Amino acid sequence: MSTMDKHKEAYLEEASELLAELESSLLELEERPDDKELVSRAFRALHTIKGSGAMFGFDKIAAFTHDVETVFDLVRNGGVTVTKHLIDLTLSARDYIRTLLDAPDNTDESHGKEILTGLKKLVPGSTEKKGDPAASKGSSATQKTDGNIITCRIQFRPDRDIFLKGTNPVLLINELRSLGNCKCLAYTDAIPPLNAIDPESCYTYWDIILTTDKGLNAVKDVFIFIEDDCRLTIDIIDDTGRFEEEVGNKKIGEILIERGFITNEDLQKVLGQQKRVGEMLVASKVLDSRKVEAALLEQQHMREVKEVKEPKQSSQQTEAASSIRVSSDKLDRLVDLVGELVTVQARLTQTAAFKSDPELILIAEEVERLTGELRDNTMSVRLVPIGTLFSKFKRLVRDLSMETGKEVEMLVEGAETEIDKTVIERLNDPLVHLIRNSIDHGIEKPEMRSAAGKPVQGMLQLSARHSGAYVLIEIIDDGAGLDPEVIRAKAVERGMIAPDAELTEKEIFSLVLAPGFSTAKAITNVSGRGVGMDVVKRAIENLRGSIDISSRKGTGTTITLKIPLTLAIIEGLLVNIDEEHFVLPLSSVEECIELTRQDVARAHGRQIANVRGEIIPYISLREQFAVNGSAPEIEQIVITSIDGHRVGFVVDHVIGEHQTVIKTLGRFYKNVEGISGATILGDGTVALILDIPKLYQNVEQEVML
Repeated sequence: MSTMDKHKEAYLEEASELLAELESSLLELEERPDDKELVSRAFRALHTIKGSGAMFGFDKIAAFTHDVETVFDLVRNGGVTVTKHLIDLTLSARDYIRTLLDAPDNTDESHGKEILTGLKKLVPGSTEKKGDPAASKGSSATQKTDGNIITCRIQFRPDRDIFLKGTNPVLLINELRSLGNCKCLAYTDAIPPLNAIDPESCYTYWDIILTTDKGLNAVKDVFIFIEDDCRLTIDIIDDTGRFEEEVGNKKIGEILIERGFITNEDLQKVLGQQKRVGEMLVASKVLDSRKVEAALLEQQHMREVKEVKEPKQSSQQTEAASSIRVSSDKLDRLVDLVGELVTVQARLTQTAAFKSDPELILIAEEVERLTGELRDNTMSVRLVPIGTLFSKFKRLVRDLSMETGKEVEMLVEGAETEIDKTVIERLNDPLVHLIRNSIDHGIEKPEMRSAAGKPVQGMLQLSARHSGAYVLIEIIDDGAGLDPEVIRAKAVERGMIAPDAELTEKEIFSLVLAPGFSTAKAITNVSGRGVGMDVVKRAIENLRGSIDISSRKGTGTTITLKIPLTLAIIEGLLVNIDEEHFVLPLSSVEECIELTRQDVARAHGRQIANVRGEIIPYISLREQFAVNGSAPEIEQIVITSIDGHRVGFVVDHVIGEHQTVIKTLGRFYKNVEGISGATILGDGTVALILDIPKLYQNVEQEVML
């Protein structure tokens, strides 16, 4: 891949993040239209998309975004008011930019022109009409703030590696030229000899004098997305509001002192000589000729300025980012390598224990400690706040509310809860299904809510919190809730259960997750075709998670997803049956107890154990997996917690805790139930990782049958 292709790929990734930021800012701005910071956030996102797009050849994006940015610049300066119509149009513009990114050659350009025409009609005094070709062209008049004129001195020194970050400084300078009367001087003294030049490094830096009526903000915005990649100074030379002689006729010595090139003492040493000040300073080796040229350039520029007015000043500071962008592929590779290291470490520990060498055991323990820290740190790098996922759904809720004619407010709790990025990526589709169902089936129309004594506006809440090695995600609505009788009748009608079947309320609600089940009376664009909830169940189970539904008729519904923090490495409990090894996720294990032949006899054939007065059912893994051989005199029961129930699993021996690197099974074994993966032990043997909830569910169904 060429360097330019890499930069284009980086731009596409950055633009996607900026579009997400733009959407989030717009949705918040709709709720708080007077929040200037939100307006600035949206403007900065548009400005960066435009500037970077122009650099990497995305001219359609740059041209379109420029006009949207122009309108938002007026919003920023009070020229246009934030309204729902403005938000609607800007969200449509955001979607259009997305299509330009995904399929630039298959985009309906007339749609983009309609959006721009609608935006320009919001500008006070606008004469734009739909279909007018001029509507798609930027107007320099709209870029002005209030007509005030300022003159700036800009000292711009890009970092050496700025080319590698996809920035061309010349394009930035050309953008400055478009703001007004601009003069530039390039410094080349840092360029090394030809044989030492790195063609990917930037050695040139610039002094720039600019007179503009666009305001200080417009000047700063040119550098808004590279502030951390350069040394930049912007000083206002003049903002007097009228032309004064001393402004346009500064002596060169005064300019050099202002710039910090020389001190007043340096100047006084040569003032008595006959030569010009600049020539004398160069001859005296106080400074080089290029710095004198910079001062002369400023002097000439100031003499050309005929009219100056006081500008409206504002400052905008962007905190330096303390993070770097890393490809997800590199992170995945890092996790794979750490997984291999964990396997080797287990082998070293086992070898050290076998040889009983104290020195080797100490080394193995140290390697185990370091490997554990490396594993935890690597896993933490992959963790991202789930709020990045939740924020995407604000737009979905807004659009569905408008489509269904319902008023819905979305609330978020626990957005800072962190979860593996791979898990987040695979959670998107299931959560979309659940949110669509909650709005379509759950929350009532305004008139129905009003008749029921509820607030007209419905509530949809997304919450997340940690629970051991899992994250609990709840989708809560205050809608009509689920009617157990309706669900039961529909299940009987479809032959899913017998008419006289005795089911608990929880079991009835679980029928909603069956394939083809739907209680919708009519098919809509949102739901009603009987697909979705079974897809959700399958996707959550593929994540080694579980789904639970609770509801009260007339009050609302809560859907709880229990998702593991990571899919790569877990803490497990290693057990064996005869010569076979298995791993149980340690997060589900509560305790281990012995099971003797006397205990089995006292149960009279029932698979139950008395644990401190509590009766706990157990499952024999030897029977479940048809392992040959005889069980030992004393077996072990590993007691786990599954959906609030304590269930035991009988094994021959409990070996101990084990850092488990999860390996997916081949496609030939993808339908094997009760097994979620495999891992490689220190001696090279394979241990199967048990899917405890699925094993329990299968045995429960066998008992019911």
